[in-house]
Amino acid sequence: MSKPALIVIDVQNDYFEGGAFPLWNPDQALAATEKAIRAANAQGIPVVCIQHIAEGPQPFFNAGTEGVEIHERIRAAAPGAPVVVKQHADAFEQTMLHQTLQGLGVDELIVCGMMTHNCVTHTAISRRADDYRKVTVLTDASTTVSEILHLIAVAGLAPRVTLATVDQVLA
Repeated sequence: MSKPALIVIDVQNDYFEGGAFPLWNPDQALAATEKAIRAANAQGIPVVCIQHIAEGPQPFFNAGTEGVEIHERIRAAAPGAPVVVKQHADAFEQTMLHQTLQGLGVDELIVCGMMTHNCVTHTAISRRADDYRKVTVLTDASTTVSEILHLIAVAGLAPRVTLATVDQVLA
């Protein structure tokens, strides 16, 4: 029997209107992510939030700014979720993500978040992700800088992971 976890990557204020680097369609991706978290909670699937904090001054995600904070709606939906801080696109790289997942007994990953072409992709196809029985990316709960880049990233992921919507995986 599999034991999945929902990994919510970088749903942080800088990616929304008024932030330092607003993305394409962030509100729709946020709503789908909330739906995924509610479904995961209802099914006893652990949720792990990933937060990118830049090393040194960067254009966005700087420590101590409002923009670096995980979106309040994600924190409200998953108040007890562990938060893994990262500085690289791959959420496994030099973090405690793998150890956190192992402590939860996880053998399957359900990944969503921001940005599809960068942190979502790098985490989903990480060398460390190969340690898990299955990796699924929630395409409707992910977004990036433009629709075309999101679609290109999703197409690039297709040979390596399972692609699905929130309703297909967590309904």
